[in-house]
Amino acid sequence: MNKQLIISIGREFGSGGHEIAQKLSDIYQLTLYDQNILEEIAKKTNLDHNELRELEETKRNKLLSRTVRGMNNSATHNVTLLQFDFLKKKADAGESFIVVGRCAEFVLKGHPAVISFFVLGDHDVKKQRIMELYHLSDIEARAMMYDNDRRRKQYHNSYCPSKWGDSRYYDLSINSSKLGIDGSVKIMCEYINARIVEM
Repeated sequence: MNKQLIISIGREFGSGGHEIAQKLSDIYQLTLYDQNILEEIAKKTNLDHNELRELEETKRNKLLSRTVRGMNNSATHNVTLLQFDFLKKKADAGESFIVVGRCAEFVLKGHPAVISFFVLGDHDVKKQRIMELYHLSDIEARAMMYDNDRRRKQYHNSYCPSKWGDSRYYDLSINSSKLGIDGSVKIMCEYINARIVEM
């Protein structure tokens, strides 16, 4: 593909957002950035990858965070900014890629190559998927879904003026429970292909 293409995917836990991103990565032959983004950052900064992961996609505590002359004392805040900077540099360098989460629809907003999606799902379908993937009981799956979505929402909303999951801030929101993973990928590809023509 000659044109630069950046696909940003926000997702509810259990909606299959990562699996959808992987399928799109295979179809368009794009590098997929998710948790591996911290491995890339760790290589370039000589920081410990495991320590970075503990701080990933965590809400910023404004009461414990202080910025003086551009320097912030919050490790969580600094790890988040490292990820934002990583994505901006990749985009500015003309690279094409897919990124899951990390406020990418906001961080890369205005870049002409960005197409942003939000993947949601019906509660019972997501719960069943989580039960099967992680071998959990009904109650455990509900708790895991709630905890992960709460954490993602708090993280996103502490760094972005837009609200997590608000359809007005994404190019397309899709309920993966309606058509399944492959059906959702098909619809998203149709949208991506139409946008590529317009780029």
